[in-house]
Amino acid sequence: MFFCVGCTTFADNLSNNMDKNKAFVGLCGVGTALVTPFCGDGKVDLGAMERLVISNIEAGVNFLCVLGTTAETPTLTDDEQHLIRETIVRIVDGRLPLLLGFGGNDTAGMLRRMKSDTFEGMDALLIVTPYYNKPSQEGLYRHYRTLAEASPLPIVLYNVPSRTGVNLTADTTLRLARDCTRIIGIKEASGNVPQIEQIIRERPEGFKVLSGDDKLTPQLMSLGADGVVSVLSNLFPSEACALVNKGKCDENFGFAEWCDLLFAEGSPAGVKAALNLKGMCHDVLRLPLVSVSEELKGKMRHQLTH
Repeated sequence: MFFCVGCTTFADNLSNNMDKNKAFVGLCGVGTALVTPFCGDGKVDLGAMERLVISNIEAGVNFLCVLGTTAETPTLTDDEQHLIRETIVRIVDGRLPLLLGFGGNDTAGMLRRMKSDTFEGMDALLIVTPYYNKPSQEGLYRHYRTLAEASPLPIVLYNVPSRTGVNLTADTTLRLARDCTRIIGIKEASGNVPQIEQIIRERPEGFKVLSGDDKLTPQLMSLGADGVVSVLSNLFPSEACALVNKGKCDENFGFAEWCDLLFAEGSPAGVKAALNLKGMCHDVLRLPLVSVSEELKGKMRHQLTH
């Protein structure tokens, strides 16, 4: 069951039966954290984006994450973000759920953005923990609860302390899961397996736990996680789907090796270099991000041909 773009029954169900929406089954399996392809001159490459989205749909990816960390969203103008959203909604045409990155470290500012945005075509919001200002656990709880009370769409928490400087603990995550019906899951990228295991073990029924770390995905799936928001699936969507949805993939694929290569010099620099080697997009990033080293590209080239 998937919720289609512009589907009024989805909004109606959200208002009428929030508990039911906690089992938002579209957000399971493999969700690709889409990169933003750029042309050689630095402009958004909509043609490459269309090819990337279609390749993911054809490979059987379960949902797409739009304008997340991997999309270099902080470097995109408002107009570019709207264009990317409209383009992806048009291409997907209701075939997959869309999870929209919607981060910020100013609660009131995010509320204003929520009120002014129609979120047309989007099915849920992926909201990262506030970065830089390092709130306490109580501050994190109040931030998310305030947003949940105002959000027109379900919310997926996003915990990535390596980027934000603050960890959303298992206790706070579970408190939010129990208290806020609009909060339907978490993308967990803390790398803290005992913490993630506690969330899986103690979560309320229907609350989704998604791996935010490709390399940890097999381990977390064995513990009961529901899927992954994946960088790897930009490059290898079929292999990622086989691993997550079927529990296995070609043993010659080199899953662990690719995870190491893609993140050796940061993401999305690694995956863009690999996509370029496969002829999918230019190896262009926006400052302050830069391309990976020639040495790493050589290792990727070798991995692709062996």
